Amino acid sequence: MTSTELAAARLLLDRLGITPEQLLGTKSSVTTAEVPTIRRYLDDVAEAVPTATRTAYGPYWRRVAAEWGDRRIDEVTPLEIKQLAERVKADVVVRRNSRGGRSAAEHLISALRCLYRHAVSDGLITEANNPAIRVSKPRRLASTRRAIPDAGLAEILDVAGRSGNDPDLNLLILRLHVETACRRGGALALRPVDLDPDQCLIRLREKGETVRWQPVSPTLMSRLADHHRERSKEDVEGMLLYRGGRPITTRRYDHLWKRIGVRLPWVAAQQVSTHWLRHTTLTWVERNFGYAVARAYAGHNGRSDAGSTSTYVRADVHEVASALSGLVEEPHPLAAGSVPRRSR
Repeated sequence: MTSTELAAARLLLDRLGITPEQLLGTKSSVTTAEVPTIRRYLDDVAEAVPTATRTAYGPYWRRVAAEWGDRRIDEVTPLEIKQLAERVKADVVVRRNSRGGRSAAEHLISALRCLYRHAVSDGLITEANNPAIRVSKPRRLASTRRAIPDAGLAEILDVAGRSGNDPDLNLLILRLHVETACRRGGALALRPVDLDPDQCLIRLREKGETVRWQPVSPTLMSRLADHHRERSKEDVEGMLLYRGGRPITTRRYDHLWKRIGVRLPWVAAQQVSTHWLRHTTLTWVERNFGYAVARAYAGHNGRSDAGSTSTYVRADVHEVASALSGLVEEPHPLAAGSVPRRSR
């Protein structure tokens, strides 16, 4: 640099009120003493996320704490995250529906991305130094779930209604999922205050903290109300209850499908689950009422699943009610006009 260029640089710094010494500071305004350990920061993040996120990422955060708990959050490298993801894949318990540990590795990386997003927001690291964002998730394989044929669905309902210690509860659970295509979490979160008997709507709270009003048939609405009235106690908030008044949990679903699989070998072989009912209903709705109605029926409201066109072809609750009416062959107060009926 020439003397003229140096003089110009000094003049510029002087006008900006900056001394050369100020330019010799550290790369980050965060000192080593201010950067927390992974274990300590994980505790803070766990208190800041929704319960569903904490439940989903908890096992992976515990694995991270066991591996790197005493290290500062800015010390972990992308290579180390990749290595841990491979170890998590290798340690997965092999089950009949296992897919090589891909899901476990994906969830680990997602859990770390959640952790480091908060670290960036808190100014503990910069976005450029975020190690989790530089590790790619495993490519997802195509889902093996599909719509269940009418004959197969009839077999499932028949077994559910003739087995177990509470066949009535079994059928109520399955009918709820068939009519609404709701996820398991939406059914478990259902409360008496979520029922609108006049319009035959139930309020579903599902993943991503989404909330929507979903049409149900008058028959299902009546059965839900009767079920809760007969089994509930004053301090019970849940909608789906055991005979003693205790709300069901995910274990009820696990036992139900295991029992059905014992009596229907094809259910066990193909690992049929509650989510298959969602596929079944939404496939029928899409075939008979089109993609926009199926998308609304499913509760999908993100922009990424259908492009910008979905902004202009969004279906409303009346169209969803019409689709439900055709599915269950029962009038609905919000359904408009004639609707196609299920083929036999």
